[in-house]
Amino acid sequence: MNFWFIAGSQFLYGEETLKQVEIDARKIVDGMRLPWKVEYKSTVKTATEIENVIKQANFDDECAGIITFCHTFSPSKMWINGLAKLQKPWLHFHTQFNEVIPNEEIDMDYMNLHQSAHGDREHGFIGARMRIPRKIISGYWKDENVWKRIANWQRAAIGVAFSKDLKIVRFGDNMREVAVTEGDKVETQIKLGWQVNTWAVGDLVNEMDKVSDEEIDSLVEEYFDLYDFDKKDIEVIEYQAREEIAIEKILKKVGAKAFTNTFEDLHGMRQLPGLATQHLMAKGYGYGGEGDWKTAGMTAIIKSMYPDGSTTFMEDYTYDFKNGLILGSHMLEVCPSVAENKPRIEVHHLGIGGKEPPARLVFEGRAGKAVVTSLIDIGGRMRMITQEIECVKPTQTMPNLPVARVMWKPSPNLSTGAECWITAGGAHHTVLSHDIDSEILRDFARIMDIEFVNINDDTTPVLLEKELLMGDIIWKLKN
Repeated sequence: MNFWFIAGSQFLYGEETLKQVEIDARKIVDGMRLPWKVEYKSTVKTATEIENVIKQANFDDECAGIITFCHTFSPSKMWINGLAKLQKPWLHFHTQFNEVIPNEEIDMDYMNLHQSAHGDREHGFIGARMRIPRKIISGYWKDENVWKRIANWQRAAIGVAFSKDLKIVRFGDNMREVAVTEGDKVETQIKLGWQVNTWAVGDLVNEMDKVSDEEIDSLVEEYFDLYDFDKKDIEVIEYQAREEIAIEKILKKVGAKAFTNTFEDLHGMRQLPGLATQHLMAKGYGYGGEGDWKTAGMTAIIKSMYPDGSTTFMEDYTYDFKNGLILGSHMLEVCPSVAENKPRIEVHHLGIGGKEPPARLVFEGRAGKAVVTSLIDIGGRMRMITQEIECVKPTQTMPNLPVARVMWKPSPNLSTGAECWITAGGAHHTVLSHDIDSEILRDFARIMDIEFVNINDDTTPVLLEKELLMGDIIWKLKN
């Protein structure tokens, strides 16, 4: 996918100035180092040109968003009809071609050409007047910090494009009597684009029966190249391979990028998919345990923003109040992308679900800054809750806990962070990512028009409660 760069100007300045605007705009585009390509599209000078280029962007599947920059003064009334039709994410980039004012060169011709300080304020007004969600980034176009911020917005926009085409397969329903994994799938499709549908576990079992020995052997070889293992567990590992192959075949047939299952609905299956699910997540699929389709969707979206990144489905398990730490894990399904060292395939009893002991990857998560994210249905709207965390090396070996696990310190601290998370309604399932940051997720939420709550070092329960009360009022007025 790519992004379109649109420079704003008008005919008032003459042909020579317009030629220079295009030359400068192309140099800006070519000079920035960003994860996704930016394509200079045009210098727009009339309402018709603006409307046409925006309509083209809307219907180009490869265009993930537009970046606008008003090199000269571009009267904002001529942007109205085009912006009213805009359906793609919008970044208003406030920069200028030269970094400093050239003492000897500056004259009225120079002033007429380099008017972004003037033109972008006019451009900003119409965005504010029309109340269009947009990202505004100000800074010199050669500044690496500016590149980083634009790259972050690109990731949010890529996530939006991915979200609008996301299909999620649910094998069975969600865990019985659990509230937070329920939600309004119709509203979610209207708001986020997700198509969330159920496939019977029997369909999966039928697909498993069709998997050939050759397919299993090939996938097991892939496991052995990636992970440590004990050959005595080969039969159990082969069964996980059978499950993975069958799940992925259904996902590909449906065109889905995320899935869920639950240990309460494994009819006809010998094991809960453990290694199978972990390896599918490592390939980029989203996952949510116990039928949690919202977390499955967000896992897939964040992975789309960072295709080679470190992102996983996660669950808060237990606390170390003395050291202010949370132990995160799940029964089996933690993505190896967050592993500190090479994971090991192990087979152990699973005290839930009533099935055979499944194979799973066991490892410790790596240390470093990360973010946990929860998407919830708050009734009438969706709320994205994020918390900034610091992952640490586990303080204990836990030899009798054979699961993948991550330990972290939440912001601002364990007790306050937990109080704030619970006050906001954050789920026990999250997406943990070492790559994402709260700015990217805030941009995503803004584009998607959903509520965003961030818990960081400055958050207090009192301030958060006020923020949530104000949010209730604002969102009721909006809806």
